[in-house]
Amino acid sequence: MAATFHVIVAGLGAMGSAACYHLAKRGQKVLGLDRFAPPHALGSSHGQTRIIREAYFEHPAYVPLVKRAYDLWAELEAESGRRLLLQTGGLMIGPPSGTVVGGARKSAEEHRLTHEILSAADVRRRFPGLQPHDGMAAVWEPRAGILFPEACIETHLDLAKKRGATVRTNEPIMRWESDGSLVQVRTASAEYRAERLVLTSGSWLCALVPDLKLPLTVERQVQFWFDPVCACDDFSPARCPVHLWEHENGRFFYGFPDLGEGVKVAGHHEGKLTSPEAIDRDVKPDETESMRCLVKKFLPKADGPLRSAVVCMYTNTPDRHFLIDAHPQYPQVLVASPCSGHGFKFSSAIGEVLADLVMKGRSKFDLSLFGMGRLQCA
Repeated sequence: MAATFHVIVAGLGAMGSAACYHLAKRGQKVLGLDRFAPPHALGSSHGQTRIIREAYFEHPAYVPLVKRAYDLWAELEAESGRRLLLQTGGLMIGPPSGTVVGGARKSAEEHRLTHEILSAADVRRRFPGLQPHDGMAAVWEPRAGILFPEACIETHLDLAKKRGATVRTNEPIMRWESDGSLVQVRTASAEYRAERLVLTSGSWLCALVPDLKLPLTVERQVQFWFDPVCACDDFSPARCPVHLWEHENGRFFYGFPDLGEGVKVAGHHEGKLTSPEAIDRDVKPDETESMRCLVKKFLPKADGPLRSAVVCMYTNTPDRHFLIDAHPQYPQVLVASPCSGHGFKFSSAIGEVLADLVMKGRSKFDLSLFGMGRLQCA
């Protein structure tokens, strides 16, 4: 007979691992399934570091959610005894009226966040590793910093299991169906039943809900680590905040201080469209040189040898806002993916949101920005 659970969570990356934890914490009998063994380097939640920031240029509606995420990351650190977040401060840099600076300033002012508006000269003086050009400006926020994604996922899953969750890895879902009361899930090796199903499978989501014809795209992204060219401490966490640049109109890259593995930088969007099955994981010389050109212009002291580079995936909605909603035909099935390349920082809070939606049918947060209806599903 098929094993029965209160909730099955499909996909155990950023969102799924947090959902398992929060559901198990509330006494739910939880089964977490993943086609790989998270934390792994085959999806969207790897690469040593992720930025967390409050003055959210994408939309002010994200600010309450990220504020809650900060609280929950702190609680997870206290419960686990692991360091998951390093506060470095953060800079959003670009044209004063551009997407990044203008949007970050709007969020900071609307939510009364502590911040400063800096000129390019201010940034160069205070943070000499960063060299914005005259005419650029920056929003400085002191609470921004770094999350360690592999440790975050591992911690959520470890604590979920300690609270009774069952986790099955290397077990891909083949199909699911619902009879109106229970959801049946068939994997490559077993069959399970549950009252609720939560789909947090990222780049594999469309294959699990083909009936919805979701207009999602999977984008190949490359992360690079360069050695600094000198032995100075300009890229130490004490002197180099996390930073996100609009270097041309509508074109972005971001970076981190050197945590011992080199200075990490990556483009934000502009990657080639792909699929999880067809993605090219080899980084080409021209990709490295394209990123090096940005490093030379804006972080010249980081223009040393390439230490490493890895490929990951963004799974995007057309408007690049999240997708968090119930399946239109099966209300007992929740979809919480994709996060369009900016979701990891929220995952602790989204796990709590999903637990609320499963158990109460509602969230204290305004999720209207993330509804499925806007995507004009079939």
